[in-house]
Amino acid sequence: MSMPTVDKSMPLRERLRAALPVAIKARDRDAVKALRSALGAIDNAEAIDTGDAVRAGAIEASAAGLGAQEARRRDLTESDIEAIVAAEIADRNLAAADYEGRGRSEYAAALRAEAEVLAGLL
Repeated sequence: MSMPTVDKSMPLRERLRAALPVAIKARDRDAVKALRSALGAIDNAEAIDTGDAVRAGAIEASAAGLGAQEARRRDLTESDIEAIVAAEIADRNLAAADYEGRGRSEYAAALRAEAEVLAGLL
């Protein structure tokens, strides 16, 4: 799929989010997989380490109310997000080379198509 022209002044996460409904409507499975995976990797990078937090205890000692157990997520810079997407592209290209070496060119082509979608938005 050829992605529509993107406004490079938009933050990368917003470009990825804007491209997702376009890919869904175009029924481009490779683009949808790549975009969802990249957005998921960004969300996972924002998660904080809970460490050795107490997971159980008395009910009366538990926090109560909506959002009482929520923790603030890590704030990522634009360069952090670009590095995550670049790593996603590199992972796909590496896996594609591995599949190609094993004679699975159809899987390699799909991974390269996913990498091209992400590279076009980077």
